[in-house]
Amino acid sequence: MKNFTILSALLIAFSCSQPNQAEKEATSADSLRYDNEVHLKNVRQLTWGGNNAEAYWSFDGNSLVFQSDFSEWGVECDQIFTMDIADVTKGERPDMVSTGLGRTTCSYFLPGDSLIVYGSTHLADSLCPPVPSRSTGKYVWPIYEGYDIFVANLNGEIVSQLTSDAGYDAEATVSPNGDRIIFTSTRSGDLELYTMNLDGSDVVQLTDELGYDGGAFFSPDGSKIVWRASRPKTDEEITEYTDLLKQGLVQPTEMELYIANADGSEARKITSLGNANWAPFFTPDGDKILFSSNHASERGFPFNLFMVNLDGSELEQVTFDDTFDSFPMFSPDGKYLVWASNRNNGGNRDTNLFVAEWVD
Repeated sequence: MKNFTILSALLIAFSCSQPNQAEKEATSADSLRYDNEVHLKNVRQLTWGGNNAEAYWSFDGNSLVFQSDFSEWGVECDQIFTMDIADVTKGERPDMVSTGLGRTTCSYFLPGDSLIVYGSTHLADSLCPPVPSRSTGKYVWPIYEGYDIFVANLNGEIVSQLTSDAGYDAEATVSPNGDRIIFTSTRSGDLELYTMNLDGSDVVQLTDELGYDGGAFFSPDGSKIVWRASRPKTDEEITEYTDLLKQGLVQPTEMELYIANADGSEARKITSLGNANWAPFFTPDGDKILFSSNHASERGFPFNLFMVNLDGSELEQVTFDDTFDSFPMFSPDGKYLVWASNRNNGGNRDTNLFVAEWVD
């Protein structure tokens, strides 16, 4: 990111026994980094309360767009916000760029950084949709049929609607080349990946195998995609998956990562770790995938960030949290990483955003 610096320049000389301001800030940042997190440096917290996730960089690397349900910001369920990465003040609400109606998800900047794309249920219902019951003991994600994909300006005004098919349309991200959007839809009757032009035209289906295909991202050069997928195989697994999908639900507890060319060709699985492997993102050189996983967990947690080669080799653990780290994304210049974490939340369930310098 071009203009973002963690530490300010030293302006006043202090005595040798007293740390200067830059050293104090560095110490504070280092306190947010766990031991063994050798790829992270000068960690900085960006939000302080609620559930904040899926923070994605602007094309110029100066801003983030993300979703939050923080009640102190006057919202009842996830809405979309933007922040200037160099001007974050604790306790100050960032700009909300969604309508404030319905529930939103998966926002992303469009080329030029004056428009964003995101999923919203506000046309189906102005109220927040109901949260799935956990009475069955299963952990499920809602697949709200009311989700469609919209384009809005930074004043929060919707300028176009990109999808209008019946069912779920969401999880949109944009190619670094600025020419295509990839998203997940149930228009075929299953959760599949599609691409389209920035104006919603030329929709192309990329996947067609039973299971949840979602959370896709393009490689830095736009030539490949990576995503998470479930692949039910046994009769019992298939029945459970299809029954849940009919209820607008998906159980994301068994997912692996897949990679393909940007047109969906030559798709192949790159992890076989077990449990949930998701939120993948290419490293700046395009040679590895950074992702979240609980494959080493016996009871669902913790989730940590891991890195792996495109052929699935050389798995490396990147974060060492005892609860949750996910949704990693590199800045366009590859110098910074933003992600969501439960660290430093005082022991509650808040998920906040953090940014760090990336160390190869």
